[in-house]
Amino acid sequence: MQTDTLLIRPIEQQDNLQMAKIIREVMTAYGAVGDGFSINDPEVDQMYEFYQEPGCSYLVLSDGLQVLGGGGIGPLVGADPGICELKKMYFLPSVRGRGMGLQMVNALITEAQHLGYQTCYLETLERMTEAKALYQKMGFKKLCGQLGNTGHGGCDSFYSKEIA
Repeated sequence: MQTDTLLIRPIEQQDNLQMAKIIREVMTAYGAVGDGFSINDPEVDQMYEFYQEPGCSYLVLSDGLQVLGGGGIGPLVGADPGICELKKMYFLPSVRGRGMGLQMVNALITEAQHLGYQTCYLETLERMTEAKALYQKMGFKKLCGQLGNTGHGGCDSFYSKEIA
């Protein structure tokens, strides 16, 4: 697989099974299982359906045959309507370190801007060092605590970026 053959596109219903598998594999590898982690969210098995709601978008990374990762945005529950949450961005190990995270976050920020959001918020784990480095490189600022009510009490790193 070559980098120039990878495509970021909107999620399709037939991507649900592959994306759920990726989310569970990656979160398990980082020990992000149990209460307080998004691995338990009802949307994991129905990403396409959940991201059809107003103010939402989910994009996948594909080589044309299979899904290799994805990421989404949606309204941040319990927060100002101008704040979106970058959610469920996970990639298989085979595509990490190839600049696809940067491309995905840029695509998601563009989607968020088109949907009228002014701020993008995200939660992650301190031990997800590659993800944190990407977010900081892209201008996300570390916050002292959580915004909104994501239900993800297991997360311990919080970031936001003004996008308007």
